Amino acid sequence: MTTETDWGGAPRALRMILGRRLAELRIRAGLGYAEAATAIGVSHSTIRRMEAATVARLRLADAEKLLQVYGMTDRREIDAFLRSVREANKRGWWHGYRDVMPDWCAAYLSLEQAADHIVGYGNQCVPGLLQTERYARALLRATHPHAPAEAVERRVAVHMRRQRLLARTEPPRVRVVMDETVLRRTVGGPAVMRAQIDHLVEIGRLPHVTVQLMPFAHGPHPATPAAACHLFRFRARELPDTVFVDGLLGAAHVDKPEHVDSYRQALDRLAAQAAPAARTETLLGAIRGEL
Repeated sequence: MTTETDWGGAPRALRMILGRRLAELRIRAGLGYAEAATAIGVSHSTIRRMEAATVARLRLADAEKLLQVYGMTDRREIDAFLRSVREANKRGWWHGYRDVMPDWCAAYLSLEQAADHIVGYGNQCVPGLLQTERYARALLRATHPHAPAEAVERRVAVHMRRQRLLARTEPPRVRVVMDETVLRRTVGGPAVMRAQIDHLVEIGRLPHVTVQLMPFAHGPHPATPAAACHLFRFRARELPDTVFVDGLLGAAHVDKPEHVDSYRQALDRLAAQAAPAARTETLLGAIRGEL
């Protein structure tokens, strides 16, 4: 059974795994939502929300009753499942920053921390996982001009904390494609941009990180997503591939297989047509020299 420790602190992702496991057990037992709900004395909507991982926490008593109703008799299996429920009910590190984070951000960070593969596309700014502290601070000040300085600093802290996943013993594989526009748009001044480009070169040399630039010379591409987006893939089969698309009011969560597949194909085509990693490093050096 996967635990929060295995995933580097991703409780919502673990709730998704447990929810899908409960759904499998219910279906195997031949029970509908209403029958399962009646058996443990809750509403059918509660069973639906448990399986969809939209509950804030899984109640241990409800989970244990469901396992028994679904025919699980092995005490070791039950105890292992309940241990994972306890892990899923823990708060992620980002909970301490909820005062400066939009509602969607907790789900985003939970899945990002749990992902085995992350594929991103940036068309306006350097994606958060690759930002330097100075770039992140300048960008946040520009995009949140009325935010108190303390709030900006706490948001910067979130960016820096989430990047620790790249230094794990078993980090996710990360591929990011950025439009050349991203680096032609000055954020924080030339010195900040030069340091950001140096960071992109350095981090792009990590064996598990690939940074690619889509040069202006390439022209428009029909498969280019209309907005920045990230595709998350997971080791656990219970977790479906998931896409977050950036928008004016935050990130939209996309998990319908046909929609995710459209984004996957678009990102694959972008990666195939963008400058390879080695060529990207040369292009980054040229842009840096112009600053």
